Amino acid sequence: MSTVTNETKALKGGEWLIKESNAFETFIPEDFDEEQRMIKDMCLQFLQAEVWPIIDRIDKLEPGLMPSLLEKAGEQGLLSTSFPEAYGGLGKDFITSTLVNEGLGAGHSFSVAVAAHTGIGTLPILYFGTEAQKQKYIPKLASGEWKGAYGLTEPNSGSDALSAKTTAKLSDDGKYYILNGQKCWITNGGFADVYTVFAKIDGDKFTGFIVERGMEGFTQGAEEHKMGIKGSSTVQLYFQDCKVPVENVLGDIGKGHVIAFNILNIGRLKLDAAALGGAKHATNVSIEYANTREQFKQPISNFGAIKHKMAEMAIRLWVCESGLYRSAKWISDKEHELLESGKPFNESLLGAAEEYAIECAMLKVYGSEVLDYVVDEGVQIHGGNGFSDEYMISKAYRDSRINRIYEGTNEINRLLTVDMVLKRAMKGKLDLMTPAMAVQKELMSIPDFGSGEEEAYAKEKKYITNFKKAILMVAGAAVQKLMMQLEKEQEVLLNIANMAIETYHAESALLRAIKLTEQKGEAATTAEWDIVRTYITDAADRINKAGKDALNAFADGDELRMMHIGLKRFTKVEPFNTIAARRRIANKLIADNGYRF
Repeated sequence: MSTVTNETKALKGGEWLIKESNAFETFIPEDFDEEQRMIKDMCLQFLQAEVWPIIDRIDKLEPGLMPSLLEKAGEQGLLSTSFPEAYGGLGKDFITSTLVNEGLGAGHSFSVAVAAHTGIGTLPILYFGTEAQKQKYIPKLASGEWKGAYGLTEPNSGSDALSAKTTAKLSDDGKYYILNGQKCWITNGGFADVYTVFAKIDGDKFTGFIVERGMEGFTQGAEEHKMGIKGSSTVQLYFQDCKVPVENVLGDIGKGHVIAFNILNIGRLKLDAAALGGAKHATNVSIEYANTREQFKQPISNFGAIKHKMAEMAIRLWVCESGLYRSAKWISDKEHELLESGKPFNESLLGAAEEYAIECAMLKVYGSEVLDYVVDEGVQIHGGNGFSDEYMISKAYRDSRINRIYEGTNEINRLLTVDMVLKRAMKGKLDLMTPAMAVQKELMSIPDFGSGEEEAYAKEKKYITNFKKAILMVAGAAVQKLMMQLEKEQEVLLNIANMAIETYHAESALLRAIKLTEQKGEAATTAEWDIVRTYITDAADRINKAGKDALNAFADGDELRMMHIGLKRFTKVEPFNTIAARRRIANKLIADNGYRF
């Protein structure tokens, strides 16, 4: 019994949970065109030529060094990939700009500076600014002549950004807003020329402002000493009767939250891309080390324990990449659709990113945790050398940790994932009720043992369909049982989110493998199928565990026993030798001396 239906047109945000995706209409990394591949290569060449050779100087915050690197990147068009040509950009599509984020993701602190500049440092003005504001600021930000930063967080308002205390009051002559307050953890803050800053007008109207370096009453603190990304400028900003011209109000008064939250959707996907780029580089460094480091008279890459680590790195990278570009294409297509309908460019991309805000939140969580896994195991592969600053992997380890915190903590993003799905259902944008009721009916029926269907990849497709049923069962029961109390049961929500994140990425990987196999043939995709089958096998156990933990928190008696039986049915997969599969994956990595998928 299936609760999903075939769908040929693009899915709406969250619809993947209740509808079946078509592999041949799914965008995969192998679909990049020639120009996109060249741009990605250009990013790698930039890191090799301009960043990696001076990484120690960058980490010491050498005055003027990071700004000069941003200017060089601007000269090559790397700061303005998808900005409109009218404002000095290259006018490329969303997938191409995502590729740039991935391509520069291995730049340590430099990648953080670039992401902050091109994202939160520039996009608020590009998407919410008046025409005069865009003409004044965007060309100089696109070229790198001016650098951008973003001031939202305050000492007492992190995840609860709207509780900010910075105030803005109109001056007596009506020409300025007078800002008073403090912002912290401002990336690029030490050298930026232009800042998007949020304050409350008259104490309650949360509003965005464009603040320039040198404005009266605006000062900055000393550089923070951080665990990682040491070369990224991070300072506090202080506003003491700071005079900001009224024409520098950004967007509508009282609608600053619209700017802040919409920009975060795009930022979360781009963070996933950057984390993927960093993880690929760390994986390559670790494989190269394992191939050259000898113990017991042979390379350590020969040992099963090391092969397991390298293979798992590759599995998570490949799966991460599959989910990222599947989602990026949805956003790109939605943006194009909105443009075709007459929407201006700023509303088009923001509308597209909002449509897929659920997916952006999941991607951010997954990508940041893939990077953390890769660098942690990379240190382990390096052994004692991994603990030495002489080796890049120790820097990558420290730099990685921040990714689970900014752009919304992973806990916040997990909670948002479930919250946004349920809100979409309540607004009628997502029909969860029909498939959820079908799952309940199925629980009361005799299990379907299959009809011996011969459809290609039927077994793997059924696993994914069943994973979705498991989510619908657990989430549906939680809503019914807890109702208005559900939002307070964060542990339950976190477990449901984990089930969703695993399922989305498992499906993305399966769709990619199917499409690749049709393009290249089974003989050329054996390693990819080892990745997919290993991931699905392991994901089944993780989904089962998350589901049980959630159910045990709110159900009991016969109801709990019945749902445990259902969960077991929906997460059952045939035995698969993941040890042998990982060895085969690792042998390819060893032979290629890196991740070459």
